[in-house]
Amino acid sequence: MRAVKTSDFDYELPSELIAQHPARERGASRLLHLDGSSGAFEDRMFRDLPELVTPGDVLVLNDTRVIKARLLGRKASGGQVEALIERVLDRDRALAQLRASKSPRAGSMLEFEGASAEVLGRRGEFFELRFAGCDDVFALLERIGGTPLPPYIAHAPDAGDEERYQTVYAKTAGAVAAPTAGLHFDDTMLAALRARGVAVASLTLHVGAGTFQPVRVENPVEHRMYAERYSIPQATVAAIAAACAAGHRVLAVGTTSLRALESAAADGELRAGAGETRLFITPGHRFRIVDRLLTNFHLPRSTLLMLVSAFGGMDNVRRAYRHAIGQRYRFFSYGDAMLIERRS
Repeated sequence: MRAVKTSDFDYELPSELIAQHPARERGASRLLHLDGSSGAFEDRMFRDLPELVTPGDVLVLNDTRVIKARLLGRKASGGQVEALIERVLDRDRALAQLRASKSPRAGSMLEFEGASAEVLGRRGEFFELRFAGCDDVFALLERIGGTPLPPYIAHAPDAGDEERYQTVYAKTAGAVAAPTAGLHFDDTMLAALRARGVAVASLTLHVGAGTFQPVRVENPVEHRMYAERYSIPQATVAAIAAACAAGHRVLAVGTTSLRALESAAADGELRAGAGETRLFITPGHRFRIVDRLLTNFHLPRSTLLMLVSAFGGMDNVRRAYRHAIGQRYRFFSYGDAMLIERRS
């Protein structure tokens, strides 16, 4: 197999297919079902999902909760600054991406509406901030922050986005982007899957802003992933082990769930625990845990498109995306979904 290039994952997408708002109801999206072994695909609806699973299968959800990570303010000089919190470090410190006409220096102050923060220094792409008089950064962000909608969504976040850019099972605060495959689920769908005999398990991977970062080098090997924190409970490991022992399948909801599972099984055995991952999955990767992937349609030249191409086969995914564009599927975070069977 020849080495892949970033340009292999480029495609033309009409701008009107970038979903700017979610479907009227969570389960109303379309679903493109792709068999990675045969290359065949079928147009379905997301509400058909219970028909596409088998009793005994295990569904793995990412229960991370999106924080209100976007802050608008000013530097001491008066210039505007926008902060996107990447990670909360402790009670008063966080890492953030900063957008300003000129990068602020260590020791300078940033004034946000309802809070001020000192720039402590840089850590690679990020700035370390200390919020003055703060004893709970999460509570502060909930009070003064805005929903961190992706850069391709043009409207300002509103109350509807606060609800819909969050999964119904979100529990553990820490993500700055939603695990978007999970946005299609409502409580009725989860109940239907359980009634079908599907085990529903969870893990946590806090999605970082790097999920939207394009691969800017032609050789993907040179791309550096941002670290993301994950945690997998023993109950999830046990549910997966029981399903596999009985010959059933593991369905990861979202690329984040898949990356957490494959990271935790890097040595061949899935283990419970917490860690950080920079796992970058490209075609040729050997998948150890996940048999099926539920995901949305992804940006051109992105690490996520490379991941799904590794999972379902490059040619298969390329043809499926051409079909989706021709059939006017809705793309990206608020768009439609794909169910991909792993390429054998």
